[in-house]
Amino acid sequence: MRKLTVLVTFFLAIAGAASARPEFRYTVRVDDAGKHLYHVVFHVEGIEGPVVDLKMPAWMPGYYQILDYAAGLSGFRVRDGRGDSVAWERTDRRTWRVATPGKGGAMTVEYDISAHLLFAAQSILDSAHGFIAPTGLFLYPEGYLSSPVTVELDLRTGWKKVATGLDLVAGKSNVYQASDFDILYDCPILMGDLDELPSFTVRGVPHYFVGYKMGEFDKARFMGEMKKVIEAATDMIGDIPYTHYTFLGIGPGRGGIEHLNSTAVPFAGNQLTTDASRKRVFTFLAHEYFHHYNVKRIRPIALGPFDYQQQNRTNMLWVSEGLSVYYEYMTVLRAGLMQDTDLLRSLSGNIAAYEKKQGHLRQSLAQSSWDTWNDGPLGGSPDSTISFYDKGPAVGLLLDLAIRHATKNQHSLDDVMRRLYREFYQEKKRGFTDAEFRRVCESIAGEPLPDIFDYVYTVKEPEYSKYLAYGGLGIDPNWKISALPDADPLAVAVRKGLLGR
Repeated sequence: MRKLTVLVTFFLAIAGAASARPEFRYTVRVDDAGKHLYHVVFHVEGIEGPVVDLKMPAWMPGYYQILDYAAGLSGFRVRDGRGDSVAWERTDRRTWRVATPGKGGAMTVEYDISAHLLFAAQSILDSAHGFIAPTGLFLYPEGYLSSPVTVELDLRTGWKKVATGLDLVAGKSNVYQASDFDILYDCPILMGDLDELPSFTVRGVPHYFVGYKMGEFDKARFMGEMKKVIEAATDMIGDIPYTHYTFLGIGPGRGGIEHLNSTAVPFAGNQLTTDASRKRVFTFLAHEYFHHYNVKRIRPIALGPFDYQQQNRTNMLWVSEGLSVYYEYMTVLRAGLMQDTDLLRSLSGNIAAYEKKQGHLRQSLAQSSWDTWNDGPLGGSPDSTISFYDKGPAVGLLLDLAIRHATKNQHSLDDVMRRLYREFYQEKKRGFTDAEFRRVCESIAGEPLPDIFDYVYTVKEPEYSKYLAYGGLGIDPNWKISALPDADPLAVAVRKGLLGR
């Protein structure tokens, strides 16, 4: 088991004025990466009151499962500015209540964390690289999540490269800032002996790809194709809401987790050896990238502001995840990196995976979203559950076709996504409810869509043939989707709008 020791120094100085703005500053020190030790110094000013609760998050947004980060924390101890012990107690599994020394006081908190899983939601450190999943590393003072945070990386390993979505502090080296703890927790940090691929800009915004053990492959070609993916996604929404974006290749592993201006993904160049494997890589990366729109900004109201201590349930992960699957296909198709036959084959696979589970007779799409905290994102028993990764893109296809048909191909699901982005992210600055999502869809379509939403909230069997025919498509008993030879002119136009031909 690899052990990660975290030394957190927590200086608390109560300002003379009661209204003093709290300041939080971490210094993360890597003395000997081979020992898997992170040393963190956490400077704090401006906390008021006799005690402060230091809390470890229970999960990482983007991965809808409870992660017992606190289980890896040990050796918790506290000293004041003179080096004397400070009283504290553990009030629950994820909370350490510390007695503050009072006005002008200071204290130091130390603890160890064991980290041994190579995963995008866990911290890693070895002699060659480090990856910080902030929700598993940094305790936060309760009541101060909206306060700004600074993180300094004090690297003593000779490592030169650091990649993160955090913004550098002007004039400082390896000193980063976050406007609040939500941003800190949303910005993993990769550092060490890393490879950096050729960067590119889209609409004047730089995009980077930095990774560990990426191997040998045609890097210029790969990044040229990645640029096409980014352009296809941003052209559809019509806006880039970040000032820089970084793909963090964490090395061989599993899972990928999206963030506001970065994503942490397992990646190796040997995944690009065949045409089929290239398409899998690009759809995976397109999915994680599209999430910066769909889930980080276009989001259900339950997904932010976050409660880091418990499950944040919603019926709408079929939108956040399922429609992101749909748009991973559409984005790569529009980028010219897959064919329309690849798109139809992928969607056929989603429908078949859903239909072959007996759970489709028992669990609705909305229920699968709500229950993911219990069942997992891929569902539990196939006899009683489904996955929104399967039915979500299938319903996305039917919804897209319904809108195109109702508007004589003048509008599509793209318009829904753009309106959600504009109305809720840009204007109202919040997420949407189930009812608001339906309202936008039906407003774009110009008519009610009762059957589509029955497919979301009930186990009613989708009428695939009806909706696919709107786009001049049919489906056979094995759930294979293909073009119909005798489609009417509107259906042909819808099919061209959907597939580009």
